Amino acid sequence: MQISIENLNKVYPNGNWALKDINLEIPSGMFGLLGPNGAGKSTLMRILVTLMKPSSGKVTVNHLDLMKNRREIRSMLGYLPQDFRFFAKLKTWEFLDYTARLAGMKNRSQRNQAVDRMLEEVGLFEARDRNANRLSGGMKRRLGIAQALINDPKIIIVDEPTTGLDPEERIRFRNLLSTISTRDVIIILSTHIVGDISSTCENMALLNRGKLAFAGSPEQLVKEAEGHVWLIKATEREYLEINEKFPVISTIPAESGWEIQVVADSINGYYGHPIEPNLEHAYVYFMENKLNQWTTA
Repeated sequence: MQISIENLNKVYPNGNWALKDINLEIPSGMFGLLGPNGAGKSTLMRILVTLMKPSSGKVTVNHLDLMKNRREIRSMLGYLPQDFRFFAKLKTWEFLDYTARLAGMKNRSQRNQAVDRMLEEVGLFEARDRNANRLSGGMKRRLGIAQALINDPKIIIVDEPTTGLDPEERIRFRNLLSTISTRDVIIILSTHIVGDISSTCENMALLNRGKLAFAGSPEQLVKEAEGHVWLIKATEREYLEINEKFPVISTIPAESGWEIQVVADSINGYYGHPIEPNLEHAYVYFMENKLNQWTTA
């Protein structure tokens, strides 16, 4: 499976650009789409799932044109939107059965088997007779991914899937997606939570203000931050100065003051040393340094 995006633009009637000149290749496997709120991630997702038309540009899915082959591409899609909702009066299994019918599964026996299989896969079989609106937040997200997967789609798009989940549910959700990604499918994970990308995705893109700022592997983005992440040992007085001067990643109380992680090209005047960056460090460095230079150029 392959999605190719060429010169994609979306401009609203008021003149605001949501996407500008996006060129991107998305291969099989887990693909992370990272960026702050308002970066254009949800707009791109809605175009890919055929809920919104671009202003210009081209999207192909396995050489099928998104604008010319919408019905065929829709049959390949599974989608979990950020604001996933369901009919409150339906039981868990009834809602999943309803979505299976919408996905084109007309054979009742086949549909029953698919519903039970998906409930098992997402850990909701014991809650199959519970009203969907009485599920916990994490269980509702699992029901959401179940409805996205019910018809064995080739492309699965999930928008901010772990927002509001506790750490245990977030890990469970990411592990579920990772297991599914071993099949010949594309899973696009759109998020502003860096940890969702670093633990699951082999490839990623970074959007900012509607533009593609980075495309590659998480490791490549991390490499951009090498030599620019510092651990500073600061006094109480220096702590306030450092918070004013640098993007601070973490602060830990220490015996003689504070240990502070910052991203910066240099920390002249402070006692510290460079440390190995992770994806969170790299994301902050890219947003604070690289993108500020890029957007003002």
